[in-house]
Amino acid sequence: MKCLPTVFLFMMLTGCSHTYYVVRHAEKAVPGDGPVMNTPNDPPLSTMGLQRADALKKVLHDKNIRHIYSTNTIRTRSTAEPLSKLMNIPVQIYGPRPDSAFIQQMKLLKRNTLIVGHSNTIDDIANGLAGETKVDGDLPETVYDQIFIIHYRKGGKKILFERVSY
Repeated sequence: MKCLPTVFLFMMLTGCSHTYYVVRHAEKAVPGDGPVMNTPNDPPLSTMGLQRADALKKVLHDKNIRHIYSTNTIRTRSTAEPLSKLMNIPVQIYGPRPDSAFIQQMKLLKRNTLIVGHSNTIDDIANGLAGETKVDGDLPETVYDQIFIIHYRKGGKKILFERVSY
C-alpha cells in the first residue's frame, strides 16, 4: 500500500507525454558492396547499415515505443525491423512523400513513435512534428546517424526538440 502513490505518480507522468523519434534509414548498399543487388532502385542495407539498425534498436528498446512507421522501401523497413521484432510491433507503411495529413495523423497518435524516412523527407517530418523549422533542409547523403527527438507533454505542448547521434 505504501508504494501505491509512487506507482500512481509514475503512471500519471508516463501517460502524460509522448515522443517521436525520426530517423533516416541506415546505410544502404551500393553496387560492388558485396551483396548482389536484385533491386538497384531499392537497395538493401549494407553491412554497416545492418549494424546501425541494430544500434537503433539498442538505443530505443527502453523508450516505450508503441508505433513504428516506415516508407515501403527495403532500406527503411530493414532499419525499423530489429526494433519491430524486439518490441513485437508491426511496421506500418506510409507514403514516400509525407504531407500535412501524415503529420496530423502522427500528432493524433499521442504515443511514443519511431518514424523511418529518407534524407530528403525526415526534415519535413521533424519540422512538421515540431511545428517550426528545426532541421534546415535535406540531410547530406553521407549522414545516417541522427535521431530527431520531438517530445510533447500532456495537452500537446511541445517541450523538447533534440538532435542526437547514435
